[in-house]
Amino acid sequence: MASGKARSKQRSSGSSYTSTATTIVFVALCVLGVWMLTSNSVIPPQTTSRTTTTSDESTSAATADFSSANKNSQPIELTDKKISEAFEDNPGQLPDEAIKSDDTTQLKETNGNENPTQLKETNDNERSQMEHEIHVAESNNQESEKDSRDESKNDEESVPRKPGSGVEENPQGLQGKVSVEEQEKQKEHENQVSEESSLSQNQQEERRMNNQESNQKQQIQEEMQMNDQRKKQEEAQKQEHHQQKGQHGLEEGTSHDQIEHDEAVPLLSSNKNDNHRSQAKPSPRRTKTGSSETQNSNDQHESHSKIDNKKEEKPTQLNPDGSLLGGESSGIPKESKESKKSWSTQADQSENQKERRKNGPDDQDGSIYGYTWQLCNVTAGTDYIPCLDNEKALKKLRTTRHFEHRERHCPEEAPTCLVPPPDGYKRPIEWPTSRDKIWYHNVPHTKLAEVKGHQNWVKVSGEFLTFPGGGTQFIHGALHYIDFIEEAVPDIAWGKRTRVILDVGCGVASFGGFLFERDVLAMSLAPKDEHEAQVQFALERGIPAISAVMGSQRLPFPSRVFDIVHCARCRVPWHEEGGRLLLELNRVLRPGGFFVWSATPVYQTLEEDVEIWKEMSALTKSMCWELVTIKKDKLNSVGAAIYHKPTSNECYDQRKQNATPMCKSDDDPNAAWYVALQSCMHRVPEGEVERGSRWPQNWPQRLQTPPYWLNKSQMGIYGKPAPDDFARDSEHWGRMVSKTYLSGLGISWDNVRNVMDMRAVYGGFAAALKDLKVWVMNVVNIDSPDTLPIIYERGLFGIYHDWCESFSTYPRSYDLLHADHLFSKLKKRCKIEPVMAEIDRIVRPGGKLIVRDESSTIGEVENLLKSLHWEVHLTFSKNQEGILSAQKSEWRPDSYAARP
Repeated sequence: MASGKARSKQRSSGSSYTSTATTIVFVALCVLGVWMLTSNSVIPPQTTSRTTTTSDESTSAATADFSSANKNSQPIELTDKKISEAFEDNPGQLPDEAIKSDDTTQLKETNGNENPTQLKETNDNERSQMEHEIHVAESNNQESEKDSRDESKNDEESVPRKPGSGVEENPQGLQGKVSVEEQEKQKEHENQVSEESSLSQNQQEERRMNNQESNQKQQIQEEMQMNDQRKKQEEAQKQEHHQQKGQHGLEEGTSHDQIEHDEAVPLLSSNKNDNHRSQAKPSPRRTKTGSSETQNSNDQHESHSKIDNKKEEKPTQLNPDGSLLGGESSGIPKESKESKKSWSTQADQSENQKERRKNGPDDQDGSIYGYTWQLCNVTAGTDYIPCLDNEKALKKLRTTRHFEHRERHCPEEAPTCLVPPPDGYKRPIEWPTSRDKIWYHNVPHTKLAEVKGHQNWVKVSGEFLTFPGGGTQFIHGALHYIDFIEEAVPDIAWGKRTRVILDVGCGVASFGGFLFERDVLAMSLAPKDEHEAQVQFALERGIPAISAVMGSQRLPFPSRVFDIVHCARCRVPWHEEGGRLLLELNRVLRPGGFFVWSATPVYQTLEEDVEIWKEMSALTKSMCWELVTIKKDKLNSVGAAIYHKPTSNECYDQRKQNATPMCKSDDDPNAAWYVALQSCMHRVPEGEVERGSRWPQNWPQRLQTPPYWLNKSQMGIYGKPAPDDFARDSEHWGRMVSKTYLSGLGISWDNVRNVMDMRAVYGGFAAALKDLKVWVMNVVNIDSPDTLPIIYERGLFGIYHDWCESFSTYPRSYDLLHADHLFSKLKKRCKIEPVMAEIDRIVRPGGKLIVRDESSTIGEVENLLKSLHWEVHLTFSKNQEGILSAQKSEWRPDSYAARP
């Protein structure tokens, strides 16, 4: 009304013109003030203060709730020491801190924020929900205030922003952006400014509060919808993951925890008592030291506040950078399908390969925990080797002239029975003490002690069998004999130029046992014959050895791989049948290598010895072997003839009489699996990039050096150029063994001596164990790429084998078996049960098994091991890849199987 009167006076009197102008300016300022109040939700200082307080209180409440819920179960970070103490050879009940929580919440980072704020959600708690909504609304108001201040400073933006617009931060660390509808509503809101100028100040304030409350509710509702969608997506992913896990055939209550990164020591989970897991207490994942790792540990403490104690475990979620075991991201190579075109296999090479059974995968339902095992009912008893003690097959042999009865004759159906230990069996004595004595009851055979005792082979000393270190040709000890050979030919250079040798007719393998002091590996070989248990003695002592014979078939080794072949009174008739057996040694001997023959024809003048010497001299000359020296050992009253294999074909081409013919060009010298012996010689490789054309580097440089004949034009097993593949494999196994195998698998390596890698590729696993007092038998499967020459080239050794058959070794031979992705490939060709029975046969009581494979296969192996009463130390799985560690118990069944 006052303004109306002023305007009326203004029309009638010019003297009040100045007063009217002043009034108009005042009204304009009021309108501008109202517009600013309605368009900018300026938050009073006390509101900002209350927001901070609420947030702090909420965080404190969450922390308090978590501390209260876990008062008696504080998470403990596992150290190497605790893991070692918790898991010895007989671990018993595992501690709670070794059980990983089954409901770890995965932390997510906000946009560029390394430490996102997380609030604890309390189910069915209205007060907490209201605080959450108030916190969101006030956070939106703070964001609006910030946006309005930014707009006032930016001349390019002419349209004011709506309260609550921009990036919003919520307790879950999600980001919310202004939608198109909100922008349209913002424009409508700006059009209403002129109308609001005519309202009273109280009405304008009331409308502003209503609009603000409406916007806040809408934003809260939108945020809740986004959270619901996110939760549904996570639940769907978890459901899909559990469905994949459910196909693994694992028994209820046994789940595979997810695998840590290769460089982190994995947590251990006991399978000895499956029900124990349902009471697992939370335990943080062990991480490296550092600020980010500390924050991860704190965040995991918050995430553990919502633990659901269910009988069925859920796989633990790792951070996104956690790499899976067996996947490319972890540096673990994957075998390339294309590489099969670049590599031959023994199945392809062997002309006379025994036709294999085409048994498909096991058609059982996977639940074989209650599989019934029985003892083997065989004549061989506690020393049963299925492929060497096949009485049914041996009776069908027409002749034994070429020692066919000592060769492999595997049963048509692989046995699934178990071999009992001898009465009074004890855990083997550890190396190096075992080199000198073993428990008598572990190998209760005295024939060698009776026959060879005067030659210091083996003697009975109370409850021990002792080994003075002698042999037929070195009664006064192997070390003197080893030095004697090197003195005769200094170029032998034990442990430098000479690294891998073959000892034929090894006896109790004292020669190979003492060569370890010279950094030399000896593949000791002897048949299972009337000299009972000689190879078994060697293995019990901790010395490499296999049961094999120089008979009618090639030895299971590639060509040109041994630096030296040694024979000390090995009783092999080298000179007979055109030297067929000696020509087999020529096949496996490296060009430039030596043949050391220590036998009576070298130094005795008996008529038989003289005749053998003449025939051997003619044979070796025809083979172009150079007689380097004949050395006499006065201490042992013996002598040794040392021959040198040529490094070129010049001698072969200049021979006047070809008494020993050259092999045909289509005869593959590397074919060795069930291939008959050939009475011929293969030409020496002379090309610069051909294997065998030059000597490897000295030990130990050759261990980590890619062979010179591996060129980048050849694709490696894992799809990279062969030298790069080799280096990648070495790097991976070095990291895996040092970071995980030696400290994180519940294995005590102090009593590990005899090791077998059941599916070696480049020999990286064996190379990674170089500094331990162990030796590794590397097995290359006949259907795998033929990489065994690479293993020998780097100063290691191994053998070809088909795991659908039994291995040529005595029961209780090995302390540890390692199978990397073996069973998933093997079960396509034969059943797993006989393979597990074979593993149980060759592993000593207290021995270990490490399996890396597909998760479903890990489940099958785990159930079979449990049925065999093995103690499963741990199983992990992630992304369909898993790892298992187990230990053999002393359990044996009571009943015997039907006699075959």
